[in-house]
Amino acid sequence: MPPHAPRTGHIGLSVTDLDRSLAFYRDVIGLEVITEGKEEGRRFAFLGHAGAIAFTLWQQAQAPFERGPAGLHHLAFEVDTIDRVRACEAELRAYGVEFAYDGVVPHGEGAGSGGIFFHDPDGIRLEIYAPTGAESAQAPVAAAPTCGFF
Repeated sequence: MPPHAPRTGHIGLSVTDLDRSLAFYRDVIGLEVITEGKEEGRRFAFLGHAGAIAFTLWQQAQAPFERGPAGLHHLAFEVDTIDRVRACEAELRAYGVEFAYDGVVPHGEGAGSGGIFFHDPDGIRLEIYAPTGAESAQAPVAAAPTCGFF
């Protein structure tokens, strides 16, 4: 990357119900709340790790996420191992999350990277993956990246 190219700073999501989304991203995904604005009509939360902001949630949406318009495709969270992906899957199932595919799937047939694919409370597509360890799993579609079509 050229030295003048920007880096991703944080990701802002518009949500319909801040309390519900905050509980999901804090309790299920594991982000910590850094700060929260509670003024009516201006509710928001900054989430991240060790004081570094990674996500902002803005209570501004009037309806759930729609796949059709151009914009956000999905958010991917990386963990160290496929075993950690499976542990996340178990935690998400206990929370009542439904998955796009059954279990851990590779990003493509024979790929080492892979994960789980699901939606947040507002329908935003999410992925938790590991860079290696999915080689023996079967891809849902051999010729297309799994993370691109769910």
